[in-house]
Amino acid sequence: MALIQYLTRIQFDDGAVSLLGAELALLGVSRPLLVTDKGIVGAGILAAVLEKSGLPQDSAVFDDTPENPTEAAAMKAVARFKEAGSDSIVAIGGGSPIDLAKAVSLLATHPGPLEQYAVILGGLDRVTANKPPVIAAPTTAGTGSEVGRAALLTLEDGRKLGFISPHMIPNVAICDPELTHGLPPYLTAATGMDAITHCIETFLSPKFNPVADAIALDGLARATRWIETATSSGSDAHARREMMMAALQGGLTFQKGLGAVHSLSHPLGGLKSVKLHHGTLNAVLLPAVLRFNAVGAEEKYARIRAAMGLPEHADIAEEMGALSQRLGLPASLAQMGVTPDCFEMIAEHAVNDHSTASNPRPIAASDFKRILEESL
Repeated sequence: MALIQYLTRIQFDDGAVSLLGAELALLGVSRPLLVTDKGIVGAGILAAVLEKSGLPQDSAVFDDTPENPTEAAAMKAVARFKEAGSDSIVAIGGGSPIDLAKAVSLLATHPGPLEQYAVILGGLDRVTANKPPVIAAPTTAGTGSEVGRAALLTLEDGRKLGFISPHMIPNVAICDPELTHGLPPYLTAATGMDAITHCIETFLSPKFNPVADAIALDGLARATRWIETATSSGSDAHARREMMMAALQGGLTFQKGLGAVHSLSHPLGGLKSVKLHHGTLNAVLLPAVLRFNAVGAEEKYARIRAAMGLPEHADIAEEMGALSQRLGLPASLAQMGVTPDCFEMIAEHAVNDHSTASNPRPIAASDFKRILEESL
């Protein structure tokens, strides 16, 4: 079992979920609310986690997490947390249950409304350590939310905002690659491209953090090497392990900031007219953003090529588009059901997104609109 102490406490290994009960005891808690979604329950993953961890089968559960977590769902989960007399939260699932669990922990002890804790509205210093502990057990290899300091939620008015603080990082991440073995090929590919995007965008961020740079490049090398095997051969234990580590590494580099891909995928994910998967959006947007950010980034692009094992003059944007195509992901926003009538609104939201500040090249609303048109 690999115990990693970096940003938070991480248990990484096949079978690591068996440590869940022990980790709760170390935190001094014993009545967790299990935050998950109906897909996890229907697939039998929740029951397996309860059995392997030794937690009571009648543990309190909130399984109504939507595909993109919302303020409304967070309030329902908080009510369940209080009704059950819970003292902690265990998130089991992909990025949505983990982000929702972070919001539940926040709202369990911090007065509403939720909006006041959004980072772009000055909420960073309003989030305190006075929160019930959170343990995150990811069932996908992509978001890195299990070690991330951010939760992304869609408010009642449709805005998708980031709630960011060191106090939002889960107290423990239990990364058990075996929990991803049943992930369908499409979701394996889409969440894997999310991890790849995290590694690329954090490496390109202009902030000075050589430690994060090294982690991002190693994660990128792992993910691009193993994503196709994990997608085509879901039971390949080594590929699943490598992808979970790559996703974890993408999350560990979040401290350095993301970029324009996420500036756009965040508001697009908040659209009510069409349901859009975050990792798939990132895969579709990544080539156009890579072309935009290439100006003046020759040295960093060379290091990305080296990490991916590409020839010296390979076009990274084309390589990423080709990888997505081989994985069976959509090639355009139009294929995902996005229409250009929302581009003005999305571009304005993107300018104000917290990820825009760490894009390697200054970017305006007009640039975001051109990227959307190129990706359409």
